Amino acid sequence: MRTAIVTGDYYKHQETFINRHIECLFGGNTCVITARYNQENPFAKPVYTRRSQPSLKKLITSPLPLLMNRLKYGTMRIPHGKARSDLKAFLRDQKVELILSEFGTQVLPIRPLAKELGLPIFTYFRGVDASKALRRTATVKAYRSCIPKLDGVIAVSQFLLDNLAEHGIRNDNSHVIPSGVNVRRFMPREKTPKSCVAVGRMVEKKAPLTTIRAFAIVAKHHPEARLTIIGDGPLLSAARALVRDLGIQDRVELPGKGTHDQVRAALENSEVFLQHSVTAKDGNTEGLPTAIQEAMACGCVIVSTRHAGIPEAVFNGKNGFLADERDEVGYTENLNTVLESDSRKEMGHNSRLMAEEHYDNNALLGETEKILQSLVARKKGQIE
Repeated sequence: MRTAIVTGDYYKHQETFINRHIECLFGGNTCVITARYNQENPFAKPVYTRRSQPSLKKLITSPLPLLMNRLKYGTMRIPHGKARSDLKAFLRDQKVELILSEFGTQVLPIRPLAKELGLPIFTYFRGVDASKALRRTATVKAYRSCIPKLDGVIAVSQFLLDNLAEHGIRNDNSHVIPSGVNVRRFMPREKTPKSCVAVGRMVEKKAPLTTIRAFAIVAKHHPEARLTIIGDGPLLSAARALVRDLGIQDRVELPGKGTHDQVRAALENSEVFLQHSVTAKDGNTEGLPTAIQEAMACGCVIVSTRHAGIPEAVFNGKNGFLADERDEVGYTENLNTVLESDSRKEMGHNSRLMAEEHYDNNALLGETEKILQSLVARKKGQIE
């Protein structure tokens, strides 16, 4: 089934979940519609680049269509004029049968054109598009108008669907399908005793400074414990300064950004995965972190928080422990409990089994295809 994948940026190597759809969905029978084309095309796909925002010239020369789009659809990003005809030509030339938007915010400008062409259209909610984005009244209004009219919605966690519903945004054909992980590539290896790892951007949502402080306290009682935090971002300098201030440079490594292979190797050899996810001040949340799914596949015990979709994957005493958001004391106690436990190997084994059962990206890709095919067939039947 020829599918147009709609995304904000193409190509971004860290967006493994989107890249997998572009490369593999329906055997790779895909093309790409993107707001920003970064001139990398490793999958050799046909690419259409649309403007992410109206140009100044458009604002001056075509204010009425932009205003009408804003009033009717809640966004001025709806293609019109030549941009509209060019996108229609691209969809027709590519013989597109289905449109899949990889973020809720990206579906808004495409849905009117899909309706005009009679193309089934779906969207995937992944985190910020169903959390921070809801802080904008205009986005909520646009979602309420658009989302119920889509042919279907998929989210990486039930939390995101519930979050949308709390804002009056629902679709009758809604499904939960996590991004998943390649469980044939991410696998447990020989674990270094009491080794800890964290992976992710050094941003408020990941609370890396909380993880460092918690580890510093627990490490006093576990001299063999070590922590590696892989990732860069605005809090990296503060994290390195905190490690120096706490005098734990010999126990904590902060290498910055790592390759996918480096991340995989760190997860495979570590016993414990740490991530103190919180809701950022701007409302940004996780969906269900890919790093946690990868850590589970590698047989790590998870120490994290009751945040977004994480409680859907981590269960106290089974494959890890959860504290409340910003409960630094509880988070620290949970890490200490894990490092003192004789059940780390068993909990890590449970993580692996759960990843195989629930987060195998091959199985999840098949589930996504099945849902899309079923709903497209239903729509075709209604039209005929």
